[in-house]
Amino acid sequence: MASNHPVQVIAVTGGKGGIGKTNVSVNLSLALAELGRRVVLLDADLGLANVDVLLGLKPKATLVDVLDGTCDLRDVLIDGPGGIRIVPAASGAARMVNLQPQEHAGLIQAFSDIGHNIDVLIVDTAAGISDSVISFVRAAQEVLVVVCDEPTSITDAYALIKLLNRDHGMTRFRVLANMVHTPQEGRSVFAKLTKVTDRFLDVALQYVGAVPYDESVRKAVQKQKAVYEAFPRSKASIAIRGIAQKVDSWPLPANPRGHLEFFVERLVQRTGSDS
Repeated sequence: MASNHPVQVIAVTGGKGGIGKTNVSVNLSLALAELGRRVVLLDADLGLANVDVLLGLKPKATLVDVLDGTCDLRDVLIDGPGGIRIVPAASGAARMVNLQPQEHAGLIQAFSDIGHNIDVLIVDTAAGISDSVISFVRAAQEVLVVVCDEPTSITDAYALIKLLNRDHGMTRFRVLANMVHTPQEGRSVFAKLTKVTDRFLDVALQYVGAVPYDESVRKAVQKQKAVYEAFPRSKASIAIRGIAQKVDSWPLPANPRGHLEFFVERLVQRTGSDS
């Protein structure tokens, strides 16, 4: 691989809180690392950090310190389970919730420092459709929308997709159904979402799969471990493993798209060198 290989950047989002987005992000990161990828997980819930809490980690520095200029992004990376590395957010830092556009841009550009040492960046966004969520999602290559089988989850996922489509021209979204009781339920959640998007928006949704409802996830959370690590043979872990294999085959970015995105300089270099 060339030293300036492109990085696969996946934003895990969903509009609504409480749908297991962070669990999906953490366990997908672990499953991709098991496939031999160098994975960094960014906790992009800037004001209410939860990845480090979920994994029982105690970061010494966070993204606040990067923004303040007191350290580089490299300095805040912490080692997580299974060889993944984590960029922790700050907990209860009000100023992180209302960042200016140029501060978001600064954070996204700061990742260029670690681009040579990473294959996949998973961005665990905050709930809702704040400016911060939108700028992180737009800066990613792939958008994985997590939904579960409840009306508010589907409505909020639709609102997020509509905003990204109408205001930012985004047309491609991947969908993962979480906490389903049967594989059919996963398909049915996807069908409910596509029914509204097909009717009102010009977007393409792709179904990635479903993660079953599994008590092991709750048990793992209580132990402050990822279910993938604590219960590798649980139903949820097996499902995540299958999803990671699909994710691993997604095409890598080939050229810059003309707006702020993670690791954009690698794409510019490549377009220059490959032609």
